[in-house]
Amino acid sequence: VQLVESGGVAVQGGGSLRLSCTASRTTYKRCMGWFRQPPGKEREVIAQIGSDDRTMYVDSVLGRFTISKDNAKNTLFLQMDNVKPEDAGTYFCAAGVSVGGKCSYVYWGQGTQVTVS
Repeated sequence: VQLVESGGVAVQGGGSLRLSCTASRTTYKRCMGWFRQPPGKEREVIAQIGSDDRTMYVDSVLGRFTISKDNAKNTLFLQMDNVKPEDAGTYFCAAGVSVGGKCSYVYWGQGTQVTVS
């Protein structure tokens, strides 16, 4: 499965943007997630969605970001509202399989850059 992210732009603090991740094959049976890697820091998962559409968010984005997917279009989204400077970084999408209640990520996109001014 190949994943291609898009939608990363420069945005002002308090603004909104939506990231997309399009998969080369169907992913409706997979768990999927969005990861963020701030400059000089490690990559961390910030939102996940399971094959049952259950979602998970880290505290720093809860209430501001929304993960969703369109199975018909093999596309994962991340709606980002009230963006803060600390949201800047490279955003990656990933797809995996559920193992023991956790998502084991197997496929990764190349990332898209979000800049916050």
